Amino acid sequence: MNRKIISTDQAPAAIGPYSQGVVAEGSLIFTAGQIPINPKTGELVRGDIQTQSRQVLDNLKAVLEASGAGLENVVKTTVFLSDMNDFAAMNEIYAEYFPQNPPARSAVQVARLPKDVRIEVECVAVV
Repeated sequence: MNRKIISTDQAPAAIGPYSQGVVAEGSLIFTAGQIPINPKTGELVRGDIQTQSRQVLDNLKAVLEASGAGLENVVKTTVFLSDMNDFAAMNEIYAEYFPQNPPARSAVQVARLPKDVRIEVECVAVV
């Protein structure tokens, strides 16, 4: 299998043994889950779910752009929430990033996320 590792300083650096993204067979991009870390400071973005959602989606966008794609290329996302009560507020921000023809999506509540953030999002995109 032909694959290309994606790495950009416009999104937070990996904090473990994983890549920010991988382009497989020249057409599919699989991103790592993005959490609300400001890539310029390396600090967690604190605040409500909408603030954290915006940073996460900005990070996801940066990884996609580093691979030659954009949010319009996303075909599937998975949203991990620490509290499903945050779904509606997250969804408002999510809709801003995917205003037309949004990708397929799964959203699940999990017991805990890295660094105790409120949201993590990963995606699959097509170049």
